[in-house]
This record gives sequence, structure tokens and C-alpha cells, in this order.
Amino acid sequence: MSQFLQPTILLLREGTDTSQGRAQIVSNINAVQAVADVVKSTLGPRGMDKMIQTGPKVTISNDGATILNLLEVVHPAARVLVDIAKSQDDEVGDGTTSTTLLAAELLKEAKPFIEEGIHPQIVIQGYRKALELALEKLEGFSINISRDSPEDKRNTLLKCAQTALNSKLLANTKQFFSELVVSAVEKLDPNILDRDLIGIKNVTGGSVTDSFLVDGVAFKKTFSYAGFEQQPKRFENPKICLLNLELELKSEKENAEIRIEKPEEYQQIVDAEWALIYEKLETIVKAGAQIVLSKLPIGDLATQYFADRNIFCAGRVAQEDLLRVQKATGGQVQTTVNGLNPETFGTCGLFEEVQVGAERYNLFKNCPQSRTATIVLRGGAEQFIQEAERSLNDAIMIVRRCFKANKIVAGGGAIELELSRYLRHYARSVTGKTQYIVNSYAKALEVIPRTIAENAGLNSIEIMNKLRQRHAQGGDEGRWYGVDINGQSGVCDTHSSFVWEPSLVKRNALCSATEAACAILSIDETVKNPKSDQDTKMKPKGQPGRPPMGMRR
Repeated sequence: MSQFLQPTILLLREGTDTSQGRAQIVSNINAVQAVADVVKSTLGPRGMDKMIQTGPKVTISNDGATILNLLEVVHPAARVLVDIAKSQDDEVGDGTTSTTLLAAELLKEAKPFIEEGIHPQIVIQGYRKALELALEKLEGFSINISRDSPEDKRNTLLKCAQTALNSKLLANTKQFFSELVVSAVEKLDPNILDRDLIGIKNVTGGSVTDSFLVDGVAFKKTFSYAGFEQQPKRFENPKICLLNLELELKSEKENAEIRIEKPEEYQQIVDAEWALIYEKLETIVKAGAQIVLSKLPIGDLATQYFADRNIFCAGRVAQEDLLRVQKATGGQVQTTVNGLNPETFGTCGLFEEVQVGAERYNLFKNCPQSRTATIVLRGGAEQFIQEAERSLNDAIMIVRRCFKANKIVAGGGAIELELSRYLRHYARSVTGKTQYIVNSYAKALEVIPRTIAENAGLNSIEIMNKLRQRHAQGGDEGRWYGVDINGQSGVCDTHSSFVWEPSLVKRNALCSATEAACAILSIDETVKNPKSDQDTKMKPKGQPGRPPMGMRR
């Protein structure tokens, strides 16, 4: 009988850990639920903040992408939530917590189907069908603002920015900052809307309402040498020279070697070095430059030389600041002074150096080719300013998307409930397992308004019953009803209350959450390979290929 015995086949390395089947899918769902529970309390205007300490640094934030990134999640399935939150943040800048919660809720609704033995691919197929229907209906619900007058469109952008700031640290001053954000985005090229051309500079001290917008570029005073204080600090319509060139005498390297026979030869070398830098400085002055900015250092010799001739200079200017000065003033960054002429210079209406808090800032205002803007953000604690910067970044991204997409929907959970109502109605028209799966997708959409109500301290069951009743009436009257955190009834027409969001945010959130849920449901096996001996054992110190001292024979 021995010839009928099957030989043992060793496919994986010894020590490999494998888990598969239905239990593995359920385990992955539970891991995702644990991650979603961490950020669940941060959703909505009354969401709570999280304090995360990584070494000596402490971060206070309620931004979903920031929290998940700082948590350093190691579970492979739960890492998918971190990735979709980052994707949502990079793509549209807001809705990261909503995307995370929606993906976790879709998996929670799919868990009973998996435990009852329904194949995951059937659930995935049903979810994809529900997503297709939801996106189609979302497009029909969206309100187009492209035909509005410039004043009406600007008011719409202000409302969208205020909605984005509602759940942030700057909620109490949302009107002030929404004006700053919209004005900053309006400075950009409408065909490009490059986010990098809006700078945010943090200055500790003062009130948050002391923040201001610079119509152009502002950056902190760079490291300066002797003679800097003698330079003029204000120009009107100056000629700005932008350089990527070093203007200082460099000491020789330690391994530099020059062979000379006479002392006079060394003097010739020194004279030649001084002649070269003086030639560069004279060329800049003769070209008519009044402001000289360089990415590389400008030494004490050049600083004093420019000061004597009433020229302002700044070296070691950051790359992003130099790029924004170039865009705003129309100048061209030069890597050599040869061929320098006024055509390569930029200009602005006013340049001045001002004191902002404990720091001095260089401001370039009224630029003729202004395609950039800078928000100088004031505040108390460093953690407050950093969170305020993240809040402004979300608002800027939202306004940019409104400029491009020109379509909005009502927020406060209204659009999720309307889509949920539509999918429930559709589920009655189909048979088989698809009916239950589409219905579960519709139920999962309700997690957004329910969580907003819970985080506001409201009775979520009562609020959800009121909202379902309103949306069941159909038509435009009940379509935009969502959670009202300020009113007595707890529900209101969020469109009439100006709680607006770009439809692109909702579209991207639905797609990302559904794709993440489907990806996790399709994983039925996890394989963990053991670390090799090279990774686990310490290599002996010594020369390569030879044993360490004490082990030689």
C-alpha cells in the first residue's frame, strides 16, 4: 500500500504563518472596525480631537488622514484604510474621516453575509452595482453653479469653505478664514489652480484673527550677514533679480592642495578670487537690480557691497518661496550673471520688510503677474497653529475643487440619506441575494448622519427617524434635510442653511470607500513569511569576509 501514499510537499519556508478562509475575512473586518472606531468621534462640527504623541512631538488634530498616518497602523488589512484616507486627502483635501467610516461600515454590513456562507464575490458584485447606481443618482442631485453670476458663485465658494471649516479648530472664525481662503484661491491661474502657489506661513503669537493675506509672496527674513541692517527695507516698483548663484568667498576644502613656488603666486590666487566675486557684484549693480534674491548663500562681503549701493539682498531663500516670487513678479531665475539684463528681472508694486510677531517678513505686494498668494497665520500654541494650517489646507482644496467641478450638494448627511432612500427603493425591484446586499449598502450610508448626530450629543435614533420621514416624502422639499447641530429639532434643510460641499468630495469618498471594502473582502488568505537569519542575527563586527577579533585562529 505504500505506493499509494502521497508524498509530503513543502511549498513554503519553515515557520511561515498562514491563515485563510472565511475566518480570515472576518478577522480583517474586525481589524478595520478597530481602526474606524479611533477616528469615529472626530466626524462632524462637534467632533472631538485626538492627541497623538510621537517621541517629543505632540500633535492635536481631528483630521482623519493625519490621525491614521500618525497611528502607524501595522495590520496589513487595516493599512488599506490608511491608504484610502491619504488618497482622499491628496485628491480632494477633505472627507477623509467620512471615507474611513463608510468603508468600515460597508465591511460591517458584509460581515453577516460572509458568516452565513455567501461567497465574497457575490457581495462585491452587489456593492459595485450599488456604487454605480449611487454615483449616477449623485450626478443628478448635484447643483450646477457654473451659470451663476460672479457674485453668486463667490458666495457659494464662501459657503463651501465655511462648511469645510465647520468641523475644524477654526469653526468659530470660519467667516473670517473663508474670506481669506477664497481670496487666496482667486489669485491663482484659473486654468491650473496650483495648490503649491498658496503659501501658509506660521507666526506664533497674537490672536488668530490677526492672520492676514498677502497679495503676492511673503517669507521669513533669511539668515543675514553684517551690513544687512544698512540696506533699505522698502521699495516701490523695484527691479527684482532672482539667482541660483552663490555670492560669497568660500574657504578651501581640507584636502585642497595648491603647489606654489613664490609667495607672489599665492597673492595672485587670492586677488583672482576677489576679482571674480567683485565682477559678479558689479554686473548685478550695473544691470539695475534693486532687490537680489538667491537660493544659495549671499556672504558678508556681498551684503555690505549691496548695502553701500542701496540694494536689498537675501540669500538662502527656500526653493518654494523663490518659485512663488518668480511666478508673481515675472522674473527669471538665473544661474549666472553673464548676460544679465532688465528683461530677466521681475517687479512688484510694493516691497517691504515688516515685523510680524517676533519675526520679520519680506512682503512682495501688488505683483503684476500675481499667480500666487500667502496666508500669514497667527495664533498661540504651536500645536494650535499647526492644526489651523491643516484646517486651512482642507478649505483651500475644497474651494479649488468647486472652481473646477462647479457642482455642489448639501452636507450634514443629507446626500447620504437621499442616496440611501434611493437604493432601498431600488432594492425592492430586484430579487435574490442582490436585494439584500444593495439594501445593506444603503444602510451603511446612514453611518455619516448617525455619527454626526452622536458626536453632537443628540439622540441619533430620534434624529434618524425624523430624517427618514423627511426624505420619504420625496421631492425637493425633503431631499436636502440633514442633521442640525444647533436647532431644537435636530434636523433642517441643509441646502437652505448653506451647508454645501463639492459633489466631487462625495463622489470620491463613495468610490474610495467601496473599492477599499471590496479589496478587503476579496482577501481570503494571509501569508506571513519568517524573517531570514540575516535579519534576525547580528552580524559580527570586523572586516568583510573575516571573523571579528577574538575569533581568529
